[in-house]
Amino acid sequence: MPTISDFYTMQDASQHKTKEDCWIVIDGKVYDVTQYLDDHPGGDDVILAATGKDATDDFEDAGHSRSARELMEEYFIGELDTSSLIPAEKSSSENTVQLIKQYWAVPAAVVGISVVVGFLYLRKK
Repeated sequence: MPTISDFYTMQDASQHKTKEDCWIVIDGKVYDVTQYLDDHPGGDDVILAATGKDATDDFEDAGHSRSARELMEEYFIGELDTSSLIPAEKSSSENTVQLIKQYWAVPAAVVGISVVVGFLYLRKK
């Protein structure tokens, strides 16, 4: 039988970002990891740096084991309330990639013209 869990906003979770009171959000779940900070193999600073935001990518990039994932369940306190989420701003590199995809003809034209001019220059010699 499914259990009903508490819901927290990202703002709620971001208010708990100290060594004495630390919550993290991973895969839409909220964890109170205050008691685990001293036991974390990577040190408490790694977890503290992941507070106040969705730490899913940080968690996945670290390559945690199955036992680490099972251990997380001990610290589960609720789920993230996604109805109040505001879309995150894109990073500058994502914006650059988007602009390149949108205006791909400009760099292609520059390269094409450069090749033609270079070919004509070499042909005259």
